[in-house]
Amino acid sequence: METLELMPVRVRITAILKKAIYSGEYKSGEELSLTKVASQLGVSRTPVREAFQALAAEGLITLRMNKGAIVNQIDQKFIKDTFEMRILLESEAAARAAANGMDTSMLLKRLHAMERQTGQLNKKDYELLNQDIHMAIWNAADNQKLKSYLLELWNGPSTGRSVSDEESHFRQSTAEHICILRHIQAGQAEEAKKAMADHISRSMNNILKAYETV
Repeated sequence: METLELMPVRVRITAILKKAIYSGEYKSGEELSLTKVASQLGVSRTPVREAFQALAAEGLITLRMNKGAIVNQIDQKFIKDTFEMRILLESEAAARAAANGMDTSMLLKRLHAMERQTGQLNKKDYELLNQDIHMAIWNAADNQKLKSYLLELWNGPSTGRSVSDEESHFRQSTAEHICILRHIQAGQAEEAKKAMADHISRSMNNILKAYETV
C-alpha cells in the first residue's frame, strides 16, 4: 500500500502564486505585499516569505528589502522551459514508480469515485487528490534529489480561467491520472512515462493558451 505525504505549505503557496503570474492575474511590474498575500491565503507570513524566495530564485519575482516583491516580465519560452523540465523529470519519476512496484490501488479508488461525480467537481477535493497522486509517485520513485527538484517545479492544476475550463481540465486530468496509475500498477514503466509526459504537456498547453490572452 502506498503512503501519502502532504505537500509542504510553502510549495502549495509557491504554486498558487506561480499560477497567478503565469495566467496574468499578477502582471509584470506589480508589487506583491507579503502581508497582503498571507492574509488572502489565510496563512502566516513565514511560508509566504519562503514562497517569495523560491519564486525569486526561479526568476519570477524580484525581492525588495522590507517591501515585498515585484513581478518580473516573463515570456512563453520561460513557461515552456519550466514545463519541459517537469516533463523530463516527472515522466522519469512515473517510470521509476512502476519499476519499483508502487501500489496505486487506493489512489485509483479515489479517482474512480471522483470520476463518477455528476455535475461540477469540487475544486478543493480535486486539488488535494492531484497533489496526493503526484507526491505519491515522486516518493515511489525513491530518489530524494528528483523529488526535491519536482517540488520546486510544482505549479498545481494548470487550468484555464473560466469555470468551464476548470471543469474540463479536472475531467481530463482525472482520466489521465487513472491511465498513469494503471500503467504504474501494472509495472509498465515506458507506458507510464509516456502517459505522464502527455499529461504534463497538455497542462503546459493550457497555461500557454491562458498566457496568450493576457
